[in-house]
Amino acid sequence: MKKVLVTGAAGFIGSNLVEKLLEENYQVTGLDNFATGHRKNIEPFLSHPNFQFTEGDIRDLETCKKACKDIDFVLHQAALGSVPRSINDPATSNEVNVGGFLNMLIAAKESNVKRFIYAASSSTYGDSKALPKVEENIGKPLSPYAVTKLVNEVYADVFHKVYGLDTIGLRYFNVFGRRQDPNGAYAAVIPKFVMQFMKYESPVINGDGTYSRDFTYIDNVVQMNLRCIQTENEDALNEVYNTAVGDRTTIKDMAEKVKELLTVYDPKIAEVEILHGPNRKGDVPHSLASIEKAKENLNYQPSHVFHEGLKEAVDWYWKNLKN
Repeated sequence: MKKVLVTGAAGFIGSNLVEKLLEENYQVTGLDNFATGHRKNIEPFLSHPNFQFTEGDIRDLETCKKACKDIDFVLHQAALGSVPRSINDPATSNEVNVGGFLNMLIAAKESNVKRFIYAASSSTYGDSKALPKVEENIGKPLSPYAVTKLVNEVYADVFHKVYGLDTIGLRYFNVFGRRQDPNGAYAAVIPKFVMQFMKYESPVINGDGTYSRDFTYIDNVVQMNLRCIQTENEDALNEVYNTAVGDRTTIKDMAEKVKELLTVYDPKIAEVEILHGPNRKGDVPHSLASIEKAKENLNYQPSHVFHEGLKEAVDWYWKNLKN
């Protein structure tokens, strides 16, 4: 039975990975300090015979070393997300996203982990205006968060070249879906808008709504992580991959689609107005991924296009978070 460590296990993406890995009969260790994750996300798994959980912080090297002991694969999700958070507090984002990442690489190397798979970010494309985004062509970062994720890729590459640690980076594009936290100052846009509509509050779009995103449903991200564990293609290793759908939706269209899906449950939501505010610092205007490299090297095939994933996500929020 292969042993997998999921850092950030109580988070949105981490908890979905834990759930799928247990379904697939892996032995799973979770690590989280609950800075942004929630205990309720992993509660269903705590009694599972193949799951063990450690509360700890990746900024502590000894914690990372203990978590990596006897582990075959690391799925490193732990990070402080959010461009605005990094702009408001670049020091803490750097401590977690760079210092914590380095600790995990050191721990994985010392434990002879077979493969280190980590959450990279589409923010790495920075000021590059080229569309679609192709892995080999990036621009200059536009936020402290983007800097930290770029540094992750550089460190992973160096650890392979110097120490022989096999790594794969997954550049996530605007991931959304079940268990994504709708609350807090740095909530992602889809769950935030869903909750506002359900409360009859007007969501505010930054700018005129024409900025576009390659919104990626959580099941596509889970598939990519499993492909990275399971692949026997040596050429697939020590690379970075866009983790997306390969399509884009404007923020305005996304907001209107959320409203339409929720109106099925509550017709009063049709009356809620969508508002507009100023553009946000550090935002990339357009995001669209090429997923050809992932298809070719990892046999990745997105299971959900945007509207399919959004319907599932909205259904989940209505059933789990209404009232």
